[in-house]
Amino acid sequence: MSSATGEQVPVHVHGGPTTLIEYGGLRFVTDPTFDPPGDYPMPLPGDHKLVKTKPSPVTAADLGRIDAVLLSHDEHDDNLDHAGRALLSEVPVVFTTVSGAGRLGDNARGLAFWQTAELERPDGGTVTVTGLPARHGPEGCEPITGDVVGFLLTSHDLPSVYVSGDNANLEHVKEIATKFAPVDTAVLFLGGARMDFAFDGGLLTLDSALGAQAARILGARRVVPAHYDSWAHFQEGRKEIEAAFSEAGLADRLDFAR
Repeated sequence: MSSATGEQVPVHVHGGPTTLIEYGGLRFVTDPTFDPPGDYPMPLPGDHKLVKTKPSPVTAADLGRIDAVLLSHDEHDDNLDHAGRALLSEVPVVFTTVSGAGRLGDNARGLAFWQTAELERPDGGTVTVTGLPARHGPEGCEPITGDVVGFLLTSHDLPSVYVSGDNANLEHVKEIATKFAPVDTAVLFLGGARMDFAFDGGLLTLDSALGAQAARILGARRVVPAHYDSWAHFQEGRKEIEAAFSEAGLADRLDFAR
C-alpha cells in the first residue's frame, strides 16, 4: 500500500474503528463494526443513544480471512455492533479486556495491561500481541465507560504497530512510549468523542491536537487515524486531524489508509 513514510505493513481503515492490519502473514481486524446507519440505545438513565450516521463501506465477508480480532472493548456499539458480534465466533481468537473476555467467552482472550500473547506466523515465526493501557474518558470514568485496552503488534523482523483503542489519556501514551517508543505505525482512535451528558462534556477519546501529541510522544513514523467518522458523537473529522498534525509539523506522518 502507499504510505507517506514508505511503511510496508498494510493497514486499511474501513469506517469507524474497523481497521484491517496484515502483519507477519496474519490478518488482524480491530473493533469490527459493519451495521447500517441507525440508533443504539445506551444502558444509562435517560433517553441516551449512539447514532451511526454512515454505512460501513465493507461487510465482514469482504475482508476475507481474519486470524484475530483486536477488540478494545465490547460494551459500546460503535466498537462492536451486531454484525461485529456475529463475526467474533468465526475467528480463531479475539483479544480484548479481561472483563470483556469474561462476557464474551468462547474464543475471547483477555489481556491485562502489559500482558502478552503469541500467535504463530505462517512462515514459522511468531507475532507478539501486548495489551496496553487505555482509559475511555477522564480519570475515574471506568464505572461508567467500562474497561478498555490498547494493543501492540511486534515480531523480530517486522516494524511495530500500536493500536490505541478508545483512549483519552496521554499519561498512558507516555507510559507506553517509555517501554516501546519509537513505534513504526500508530493506529490512533481520534475524533474527540464527547457527549453533553457525560463527564461535563469531557473527552472520551483523543481529539486531533492530543492525537498529534501522542504521535510525537510515541515517535510514530506513520499515524493512521481511525474512529473519527460515521458516528454522531465525534466532534472532529479528517479536516481537523489534518490541521492539527500540520500545525504540529507532523503532516507527513499521516496516512488515512483508505
